[in-house]
Amino acid sequence: MDWNRTKTIFIIVFSILNIFLYSLYVNRQMDVGDMQVIGKTSLEETLQLENITYSPIPFTKKEVSYLSAHMATFTEEDLKQLNNQSFVLIDKSRLLSHLKKTVKARDGDGNYKFDDFLAKYILEGDSYALWDVDEEEQRAVFFQRVKSETIFYSPNAMLVVHWDDEGNITHYEQRMLEDFVSFNHKKELLSQDAAVGSLVTRGYLKPGSTVVQVKSGYSILVQLTETQVFAPTWNIQVKLKDGTIENYFINAIEGKVIEFQSNLLEEQTE
Repeated sequence: MDWNRTKTIFIIVFSILNIFLYSLYVNRQMDVGDMQVIGKTSLEETLQLENITYSPIPFTKKEVSYLSAHMATFTEEDLKQLNNQSFVLIDKSRLLSHLKKTVKARDGDGNYKFDDFLAKYILEGDSYALWDVDEEEQRAVFFQRVKSETIFYSPNAMLVVHWDDEGNITHYEQRMLEDFVSFNHKKELLSQDAAVGSLVTRGYLKPGSTVVQVKSGYSILVQLTETQVFAPTWNIQVKLKDGTIENYFINAIEGKVIEFQSNLLEEQTE
């Protein structure tokens, strides 16, 4: 057994745990009383007054855990699997690739279709889920998934695909996380209704809007150089009167509203 390597692993794990526990302590001290959850009756009354449409979702109480993960590095063996591509590797963890022969971004009906592209040209392509298509910028953003849950807006768990004016995919940028570990101490999961209620009491939801979907995932709680800690998170998608879709995020343990940097995607594609 390599005792030096084992000792290093233990040091890293305990360091992460200490930082994690300290961050929880700071959050609790700064956000005492921040969690505003209203009862079912009060929620229904408030939604009615604000003319907000939402259908309560059946919920079974359960416990969830925080996750930690390491930044993945791309090896020579990984890169040998990439067909029809020339690439540049930055710090071994940021892969910039250009296709030698372009691939269509749309199917025969004119709909964006990326399944085949992910399967043929992207390392661990099945672990990414489409998040957004920006036709003006000619790009599609994918978030990495773990245990069938989306990791929201982590710079190190993102794939961005670009295409040209003819709709041909020309290049992409990929980052990835690995070695996911659940922390043993469990916490009770906040219900979807409570998460929606938390947004309502804070005035985030606009009158006349409709809650179209509430889905679970993870978001960054603590970020180190090579390691990140993630918290269970509810993503609440809301449709406005004009058809615009807005996304809100709630820490599914503490009930806090999470606001990601608005320029995050731009920073990742510069």
